[in-house]
Amino acid sequence: MWRKSSPFSLTHTRLFSSSSSAPEISSLYSFLQPSIFAHKPQNPTNSTNQQKPETLTRDHITALETDLHKSLLTHNSDEAWKSFKSLTSNSLLPSKPLTNSLITHLSSLQGLHNLKRAFASVVYVIEKNPKYLDFETVNTLLGSMKSANAAAPAFALLKCMFKNRYFVPFELWGHSLVDISRNNGNLAAFVRVFEETCRIALDEKLNFMKPDLAACNAALEGCCCDIQSVSDAEKVVETMSVLGVRPDESSFGFLAYLYALKGLEKKIIELENIMVGFGFSNKVVFFSSLISGYVKSGNLESASTTILLSLSQGFRKDSNFSDETYREVVKAFLEKGSIKDLSNLIIEAQKLEDPSIVIDKSTGFGIVNACVNLGFSDKAHSILDEMNSQCCSVGLGVYVPILKAYCKEHRTAEATQLVMDISNSGLQLDVGMYDDIIDASMTSQDFQSAFSIFRDMREARISNLMGSYLSIMTGLMENHRPELMAAFLDEVVEDPRVEVKTHDWNSIIHAFCKAGRLEDAKRTLRRMTFLQFEPNDQTYLSLINGYVTAEKYFCVLMLWNEVKRKISTDGETGIKFDPNLVDAFLYAFVKGGFFDTVMQVVEKSQEMKIFVDKWRYKQAFMETHKKLKVAKLRKRNFRKMEALIAFKNWAGLNA
Repeated sequence: MWRKSSPFSLTHTRLFSSSSSAPEISSLYSFLQPSIFAHKPQNPTNSTNQQKPETLTRDHITALETDLHKSLLTHNSDEAWKSFKSLTSNSLLPSKPLTNSLITHLSSLQGLHNLKRAFASVVYVIEKNPKYLDFETVNTLLGSMKSANAAAPAFALLKCMFKNRYFVPFELWGHSLVDISRNNGNLAAFVRVFEETCRIALDEKLNFMKPDLAACNAALEGCCCDIQSVSDAEKVVETMSVLGVRPDESSFGFLAYLYALKGLEKKIIELENIMVGFGFSNKVVFFSSLISGYVKSGNLESASTTILLSLSQGFRKDSNFSDETYREVVKAFLEKGSIKDLSNLIIEAQKLEDPSIVIDKSTGFGIVNACVNLGFSDKAHSILDEMNSQCCSVGLGVYVPILKAYCKEHRTAEATQLVMDISNSGLQLDVGMYDDIIDASMTSQDFQSAFSIFRDMREARISNLMGSYLSIMTGLMENHRPELMAAFLDEVVEDPRVEVKTHDWNSIIHAFCKAGRLEDAKRTLRRMTFLQFEPNDQTYLSLINGYVTAEKYFCVLMLWNEVKRKISTDGETGIKFDPNLVDAFLYAFVKGGFFDTVMQVVEKSQEMKIFVDKWRYKQAFMETHKKLKVAKLRKRNFRKMEALIAFKNWAGLNA
């Protein structure tokens, strides 16, 4: 294998495969229906009755070529095809440039009908006069067949080319045919084309027909994975040696898969020795292929042994098996219910792995992550539980896929319990993972889990708590749970890692006021001031609006007495007396009938040059006090009468 031998020849090999000729013809003409060039019977019974095409003069031929050219320029495909048919029905071809332009044009159009026309045209030209056909035209047509995933005509085209000795450089058609074969799950069909191509290249001494490494590997893949024939695979290997094509890791990988599938242990040893001789040091592809072959054959013991062997030989220090390899292994083990075997595999792998290995390159991570990706996060958790029951530690990163899966599935209670298990084992998550779980908990309205995770963060001495803190506060606010906000804030307010500000207290007070829970709002205000957080204009604005909604105007009066002492005079310290606060106080006092206090607010606003739109207060007065008369007030309270007159004068109501 991969050694010099006698000149390789496939002289006696028939074109592709004689056994498949009938199905190929059938599928080809099925593709061409409705027929472009009808599949004519070999012995027509009524040939004497068939209408003979009209003989064309030179002028007619010139006119048809001119029409064909104009139709292509105007993209009139039907007229172009009509002109082409008129010529071919008389066994004529348009000029070489026009012929290639037509086929290229038809190949570039969408739809199977035009692809059929292009295919039929190429076949006709090859059989009539191959010299009329440019290599690039064939390349374009095969590219269109690849896009349309049209396998039968692609293989029929190659058969026609070989039969008529029309040899196009392999690089212009080989890779398209490989892709078409692979997309149809039929690399076995490409193997036959590969054999014929190699025969032509060697017998005819046409180097440009020689397949490259990628094509050789495709043929090898077809033999190993589709046909599963050792003799066919080794025949491809011999051909590669004759062609002078040097194998790569994938070449050895396909053979490794086949030998593992067939249980050919001696050949596997021989193959590994040859790899060493070729100087390949990275054996991840080789071992991955062995594992796939063993799994496919149901030999899970050998699959596990291979994983451990790859570690013992030190070939996985800087690389790892693919996700697909781990999925194959995990799926096979779980189908047999072998959770304990998977946990034992991880335990044994950890004994062989370098202590400095990056966690996401470890066997444990690969297996657990595969479980999660397959939708078995609970089974992944069971694997870790089994390991813990055997007092075997597992790296922190192995837990991460399960935590992420729980978050994605909104199973935040399970995620929280797993976090507790992680903490109890002496491991510590990073801030990002904590934040993700808290976000998921808040989204699921699982507030207790969020609180538990945050407590774990504090106990773990995580320095950056602000992201999770804000997530919890925002989530509680959006879900209208001010009582939980207050309890949470009270719990963390003295933690120096959490920057509690007046704004946080304001959020709670605002939520309580909006819910009509004014006693809770007042209690929060007292707690806030006790902890030496100064209320600001937003604090009082929320309280005023809450009291107005409840029609507790006297409480607003108490707030005014407090606020007017704290109004900022230097713009830096104290309460900012802005238009919003002025508006809230004025509206509340007009509605409550405290006109003397109204005028105090007006006087203060004038003093601070704050513009006041009087229209709203006129409306409030008319809605609430329309029947209030100055004469009646004069008899009862002279001071209130003066305040009422002053307000009406200010608001322009006396006019």
